[in-house]
Amino acid sequence: MASVEMLMPKMGESIIEGTILTWLKKEGDAIEQDESVLEVATDKVDTEVPATHGGFLKKILAKEGDVVAVGAPIAIIETAGDSKQAPAKSAEEVSSVNEELIAVAPENTTAILSAPEIAEETPAEDGRFYSPLVKSIAKEEGIEFTELSRIPGTGKEGRVTKQDMMDYLKVRSNKSTTQAPTPAKSASISEPKAQISISAADEIIEMDRMRKMIAQRMIESRRISAHVTSFVEADMTNIVLWRDKNKEAYRSKYGEGITFTPFFIDAVAKAIRDFPMINISVDGDRIIKKKDINVGMAVALPSGNLIVPVIKNADQLNLVGISKKVNDLANRARNNKLTADDLAGGTYTVSNVGSFGNVMGTPIIPQPQVAILAIGAIVKKPAVVETPTGDVIAIRHKMFLSHSYDHRVVDGSLGGMFVRRVADYLEAFDLNTSL
Repeated sequence: MASVEMLMPKMGESIIEGTILTWLKKEGDAIEQDESVLEVATDKVDTEVPATHGGFLKKILAKEGDVVAVGAPIAIIETAGDSKQAPAKSAEEVSSVNEELIAVAPENTTAILSAPEIAEETPAEDGRFYSPLVKSIAKEEGIEFTELSRIPGTGKEGRVTKQDMMDYLKVRSNKSTTQAPTPAKSASISEPKAQISISAADEIIEMDRMRKMIAQRMIESRRISAHVTSFVEADMTNIVLWRDKNKEAYRSKYGEGITFTPFFIDAVAKAIRDFPMINISVDGDRIIKKKDINVGMAVALPSGNLIVPVIKNADQLNLVGISKKVNDLANRARNNKLTADDLAGGTYTVSNVGSFGNVMGTPIIPQPQVAILAIGAIVKKPAVVETPTGDVIAIRHKMFLSHSYDHRVVDGSLGGMFVRRVADYLEAFDLNTSL
């Protein structure tokens, strides 16, 4: 028999840690290789983790609720293997691996990482590791290292967690308010909450983990980006007529339906090629111009929460390719089957508020992107149409596009021209397009 350590896997390009939700197996249970052993939550997605080896679950090293760094041991599996099996790593080797993984982890792990990082060096007497997220919060809130080093940490080996920072900022804010009046500032998750009166008939509903993350990210985005929204009305008549004519043939040929979303994503990808400065991120005083065009699409979950899977290299796909990606990601999102990679790497986002019957909206930008497009409901309207014999009034299928963008780096001319170009591509759709 041989013992092998099962390590916390890397579940996405920007994931450096995960929270143990549930162990699906107990100590002593027989497990097969690639069989799901536990459920792990990251800041992007919940997912099941398969066993790296077959055998018996000898020991569970991380309890439910523990936050574990990528590469750290979470269990020991006893296998029936021979000397060919990989030997278990020593504690020193695991620690070394963890430090390497953390050192190379990308910086865009949260919505606030556009802030410059504080210095990496820490005094020898401190000896604690501070994650990029913690350092970014400290920089954003003006917390010097001497102050940061005094914050008690509840994480592993006294590590300061994000929740520790949030709790400390609440105390810090209350203390400064008590000591002296301070000028008004913009809304922040670190500010004291307003008092709310609760009557006996009111129902108190605890936010689930995803709703808490959404709430925090929305506040962070409003604090970071200067939101501006431009509106354009697009004539969708050609697309509506083409879809009505071809949707049954499409289903017969490909075994699935085609929604309006692929048309929107196709037009957005083409417009991004025309205006690449929409496809950027901000890192302090630097603008990062993205090479890949990865379009995220907001999907409503049965719980009412939203999740944003990403169509990678959308500009390299035709309409059928985009449609297959849209259907696959939407189905897996609603069945909680998305992976962290499905949610990573987005450079621009589309949100279809028309699916809820809304004609327009003012969406909040998902960090670290700089723009998002809301698609309104398609509505029949009388409109003036130019013909060779003069103008006529006709019934057309109209739709509003609402383009929210970060005015720090996207001026009104670029933001307005981009959304107009998206509308132009939608209106120019060829009725003779073949399946």
